[in-house]
Amino acid sequence: MKIAMIGTGYVGLVSGACFSDFGHDVICVDKDAGKIEALDAGRMPIYEPGLDALVAANVAAGRLSFTTDLEPAVAEADAVFIAVGTPSRRGDGHADLSYVFGAAEELAATLDHDCVIVTKSTVPVGTGDEVERILRDQAQGRAHSVASNPEFLREGAAIGDFKRPDRIVIGAEDTRGEAVLREIYRPLFLNEAPILVTRRRTAEMIKYAANAFLATKITFINEVADLCEAVGADVQDVARGIGLDNRIGAKFLHAGPGYGGSCFPKDTLALLKTAQDNDVPLRLVEATVQANDLRKRAMGRKIIAAMGGNARGKTVALLGLTFKPNTDDMRDSPSLAIVQTLLDAGARVTAYDPEGMAIAAPMMPEVEMKDSAYAAAEGADAVAIVTEWDAFRALDLARLGATMAGRLLVDLRNIYRREEVARHGFRHIAIGTSGD
Repeated sequence: MKIAMIGTGYVGLVSGACFSDFGHDVICVDKDAGKIEALDAGRMPIYEPGLDALVAANVAAGRLSFTTDLEPAVAEADAVFIAVGTPSRRGDGHADLSYVFGAAEELAATLDHDCVIVTKSTVPVGTGDEVERILRDQAQGRAHSVASNPEFLREGAAIGDFKRPDRIVIGAEDTRGEAVLREIYRPLFLNEAPILVTRRRTAEMIKYAANAFLATKITFINEVADLCEAVGADVQDVARGIGLDNRIGAKFLHAGPGYGGSCFPKDTLALLKTAQDNDVPLRLVEATVQANDLRKRAMGRKIIAAMGGNARGKTVALLGLTFKPNTDDMRDSPSLAIVQTLLDAGARVTAYDPEGMAIAAPMMPEVEMKDSAYAAAEGADAVAIVTEWDAFRALDLARLGATMAGRLLVDLRNIYRREEVARHGFRHIAIGTSGD
């Protein structure tokens, strides 16, 4: 099938590349000429494992191309996906839908044939209705079908998630929209990926409900970790113990410094705003958002406490800055709040991240970026692991400690065993265990 993808951000680029790998002809459209020029030259605007090779292969095969010009991109399209950003709106936390509605208006003025328009962006309930109204008001006799097809991609594992999904959600108000989307996803039938077909508003709600639930699960285990520290229990064993219950499951039960990224923070806020607009309290989600915000600065204070409660004039080396490994995404990363807390306390901060430093540097100009974990640790009074990159799982602890001013390792991701660290003379402060 012929597909146009509006937006070459994280969702649009990964989805477009994967659809083309299924054998569809895909044109990705973006108004950012610099981004399109970079993509044409084979340079990815985001870091995602395997994406550069996937894009290159499908460009070479003639199934994937990039343009700034909407009209020729949609001229023969069977389906047009809207995959533009929906950031939190400044001031009130609502999802900013200006890019979605702007794309719909341009499509309404451009499309000269009946087409299926699919919202791939994460949008509040009822957005598809407004997209349909925009298209209908300028339809000029054309009959467009508007559907919802939310994405469930994890940064750092997006290609695998797209090709081996837990489920495919199709929100459609007519048989045409459903049929076109089923045909687009037909290559996944051999993987027996379940397809859930719902009404459009229900599909929009599924995405927000899923993200809010996962955010709540992360926040729950983080609060349990705090209690474990107080009573002398081990949160890792607690997480394993409850995760073996099939009703709960083991995923998203890893205690840490709080969630961040492009989805959970903005989507929980947007869901709360939708609930408030409809006079429906979502107290669990409200508590989740508040607890997660407070936790990030609390992790900075945890590092300070480990140094005796005084960070002034001391150096802290942070290993990892992105909100999770295998991405360069710094949006709402816990490291932002941790850095600010340390700087406010008078500490000098150095840092190393395998992929995120170019984006992080202008966001935290007072932090000294280094070219390796060992360079960051040189002369440091403490090293804190903030992001669990694989490169940090097997550090040469003897080498690390030899250049430090003090042997203190604050492990905010619980990737080291205390006994192993102690053999190299380190004090080890972890998450969810008492003592050091």
